[in-house]
This record gives sequence, C-alpha cells and structure tokens, in this order.
Amino acid sequence: MRTIEWSNGIVVTIDQRLLPLEERWIEIRDCAEMASAIKEMKLRGAPLIGVAAAYGLALTAYHSKARRKEDLIQELEECARILRRTRPTAVNLFWAIDRVLEKARSVKGDLEDLRDAVVSEAIRMADEDVKMNREIGRHGAKLLSDGDRVLTHCNAGSLATVDYGTALAVIRAAWEEGKKVSVIADETRPKLQGARLTAYELMRDGIPVTLITDNMVGYVMSKGLVDKVIVGADRIVVDGVANKIGTYTIAVLAKEHKIPFYVAAPTSTFDFSKRSEDVIIEERSSDEVVYIGSVRIAPEGVKVMNPAFDITPIKYVDAIICEEGVLTREEFIKLAKARS
Repeated sequence: MRTIEWSNGIVVTIDQRLLPLEERWIEIRDCAEMASAIKEMKLRGAPLIGVAAAYGLALTAYHSKARRKEDLIQELEECARILRRTRPTAVNLFWAIDRVLEKARSVKGDLEDLRDAVVSEAIRMADEDVKMNREIGRHGAKLLSDGDRVLTHCNAGSLATVDYGTALAVIRAAWEEGKKVSVIADETRPKLQGARLTAYELMRDGIPVTLITDNMVGYVMSKGLVDKVIVGADRIVVDGVANKIGTYTIAVLAKEHKIPFYVAAPTSTFDFSKRSEDVIIEERSSDEVVYIGSVRIAPEGVKVMNPAFDITPIKYVDAIICEEGVLTREEFIKLAKARS
C-alpha cells in the first residue's frame, strides 16, 4: 500500500497524526497545503518528505495559470522556498526540491512540456523510492538470522516512505524469506511514532512486535533480548547519522552490550558536504512534550527542550544499508572521505 499517490492533480496521503486509531486519507491540492502537511507531520519520514516536496512542486506546475515558461519557473522557485522552510534536518527534502528544479530548468520545449516534465519527475521519484526500499530490504536481510530479535526506533517503515520502508524493509524482506524474526519497537517520545506507527505496520503485516517505552532499552539489552538494532536516518553526514531523537542513546547502549547497530537509508540521505556540527537540528513545539494528545502532563510555565533529532557518531554504526548494498563503517568512512 503506497503512503502517497498522485491522482490527476491531487496528492492523496494518509494523515499519520491519527494513526492507529483512525485511517483517514486526505487530499492535498497545492504547494501551501503540502508545506502545511509536512510541517504539521500529517506525513513524515525523510524519504516520504522528499517525494512529498516533489509532489508539491508538481501541484504548482499542474495548476499554474502561467502563460510563459519563465513565469512557471518563478512559481516553482517560490514553492521551493516555502517547502524548504518546513523541516530543516531531513536532507531528502532539499535533494528532491533541487532535483525537480534542475529538471524544470533543463526543459527545452514549451510551457506544456515544462509542466509535464515536473509532474513526470515527481512521479518517477515516487516509483524510484519504492524500488530503492526493496533493494535496501534485499541487501539488509542478509544481516539478519532466523530467530533474530530486532530493536528499532521511531518509524522507518512504509509510512516513512512511499512504500515498504527502510529499517522495516530489512525486517520485511527477512520475514518474506522465511526468517522468523521479531521486533522490539520503542514508543519514541514525544510523538510516539514507534507506538502508533511501527507497531501498527508490523501488526498489520503479521510480524511479531513487542512495544516498550524508550527508557526500557537498556534493560531489554541487558537481559539479552536484542540481537540487532536497525534504525532509519534523516541525514547521514561524513561523521554521523542524524535521526529521531533517542537514536544516539540506543547506539551507545548497543555498543556497550556488543549488539550490532545498523542504519538503513537510501543514498539520497547521504550528505557529504556537511559534518555533524553543520546539521541544523529542528526544535519543535514545547506542546509535544507537555501534552500527550490533548492532556497536559506537565505544570504550566515549565521550561522545555524539544529537539526532534540527535546525531549518532559514525563510530557507533556497524554498517549502513542502502540500495547499493551494505557499507561497513570503514567502507562508509572511505566513501565519505572520497566524496567530501
């Protein structure tokens, strides 16, 4: 089941804020609505955000009343500016916008050719995402053994992508190969993507999953209940992995307990132009921390920190699984040095 679809000038996606209690599909009709959906986390996950941004540009092109190519290019650039402001950490957002704009600027034909090229490029990117995720699963499944208990953080499944997932792609592929793997999903405060989304996906697929709170990770590892850790990524720089807040803690605990720690992400997540200190960490609303749903759980006026991501130093990562294969830590470092 695809998380996002293009349908004759409308983008259809599931409102992830309501899961697992309600499966509501929403229609997005213009760039502003797409930016709002990304900002408000109606849709989330680095690969999905990238495709959603491409679709935001496609909506602009499809519905534009421009009569000249130059005017449409200006509209696309304005849409790009709006989309770039939504989520600063996930590099896929910027990669997708740049790719569509580059395609638009290269069109040699008339206005309709430009319009068609932008829409076609966005649809192509969605199809590519599914293929890449399948390849990530195929490569990563080799790292899992029959009976492995895999801990994962946040949601890096089909809901974080167009379909199939990244971290969950590895688990799905292993399961489809007949390996009886099981999953420990931590809840992932404050937005509870693990409890709401990962548990929902795995139960839907019939893959055994056990839900824990974030502060149980050390306990389950100390009891020998975790064989591997697989997480996704929002941006992989030369010396670290930016991912949902809490990933760094899990990586340190995995190192202490000698548990392999893997990152699954497409190469579009690689950003060899930056180091950890260059990554902008999104700071989100304090309401996400002081409220659970509509219920306030903290006293009025309390000071709150709410960084959405942290950065795991590459020394804690055993391998990165991408559509091109499995890169050991040493192979990734070598690649990063060559590309940076």
